[in-house]
Amino acid sequence: MIDYLNGKLVHKDPTYVLIDVGGIGYHVKISLQTYSAIKDQEQLRLLTYLHIKEDAHTLYGFKEELEKKLFLLLISINGVGPSTGLMILSSLTSSEIEQAILSGDVATIQAVKGIGTKTAQRIILELKDKVGKSGSGEITVPLGFLNEGNKIREEALQALVTLGFPKAVAEKNIALVLKKSGGTISLEELIKASLKTS
Repeated sequence: MIDYLNGKLVHKDPTYVLIDVGGIGYHVKISLQTYSAIKDQEQLRLLTYLHIKEDAHTLYGFKEELEKKLFLLLISINGVGPSTGLMILSSLTSSEIEQAILSGDVATIQAVKGIGTKTAQRIILELKDKVGKSGSGEITVPLGFLNEGNKIREEALQALVTLGFPKAVAEKNIALVLKKSGGTISLEELIKASLKTS
């Protein structure tokens, strides 16, 4: 199992990074939390989880131990796969997820795209005794830099489509969020708000 990667950041996208480790390029899927945390670091160390299926080997990367721990807990739930786990970690911060689970807040978890009432209830029921034990405290995710309107819109659209949104829905959500924010919004915040708009 690949537990972490330590190498040069070759490319960064809101949904994945490319890391060069000793001349081998690793494609690692990430959440918005990790995207925000890595900023523009040239050398990068990511904790990883390797998901093996018959037709694919997919690496998932996390900047923080808590995020990886939550991801592993989430995918242990029946009906929550790695893509859904990443979607939850992109829509909510680690502390928001822990808080929702501990307080039995079904609505917050259900607000994530692709999570129904039963799955949200199952997540809360099965993880209530497993989260919050580490005394993680509040995790603050720094905002990215403000970008030019069109560039940020294109990158957000690409990220939402990669996360499984139909292009038309993604465009509509982005337009709504930009209208509300008056255009001054970071890429991470735009994607996060668009995920919650649907």
